[in-house]
Amino acid sequence: MIKNIIYFISSLLIFFSGIVLYGIILNIREVTLQEAIESSEIINPTDISIIIDRRNYQLHLYSGEKIIKSYKAVFGRNDSPVKENKNDYVTPSGTFIICSIDSGAQFYKQLKLNYPNESIAAESLKKKYISREDFRNIVNEVRKGNCPPDNTVLGSNISIHGIGTYNFIFKNLPFVFNWTDGSIAISDESIDELLTVVKAGTKVEIKN
Repeated sequence: MIKNIIYFISSLLIFFSGIVLYGIILNIREVTLQEAIESSEIINPTDISIIIDRRNYQLHLYSGEKIIKSYKAVFGRNDSPVKENKNDYVTPSGTFIICSIDSGAQFYKQLKLNYPNESIAAESLKKKYISREDFRNIVNEVRKGNCPPDNTVLGSNISIHGIGTYNFIFKNLPFVFNWTDGSIAISDESIDELLTVVKAGTKVEIKN
């Protein structure tokens, strides 16, 4: 009985190690952002944007209309296309901007988005998810260029962040699965690369 358990655990460890090793081999082939920039004919540092493709688990970094580099990304563990409140674990779709950058976040570093923005707040007010007072508070902060307040049912803690403690394992998995509370997670190294070109005010579009 004990031998069978040992064999089973050993088999699982070998299998999991093989998966991670395969992921490492795949990642070795990935070019750095600097290499991607050097191989691009045009890159305008004042025209940087991000488009996130939920369906294909990709975060694309753009300079104007040109893709500079793409990153593997994962999302909220609820794959519903519509986000209704801060506890539904859904990654919202829409067009946002980076409203703050936090280098001391739980998941390494985070680029916080201005979710809910004015259009989402207006739609939520129409559906009576939020009060008029909540709507005014959200709009006032967003129009100032600040991050929206967190004290509404919509919340505001949506960001592009790293992985943190388990970065080595998660970044080397050759498959993807959604595990966040609604944010977009990429590897710690990918966050560091993005921070060399993005800033507060950078446009971020999330597509379903």
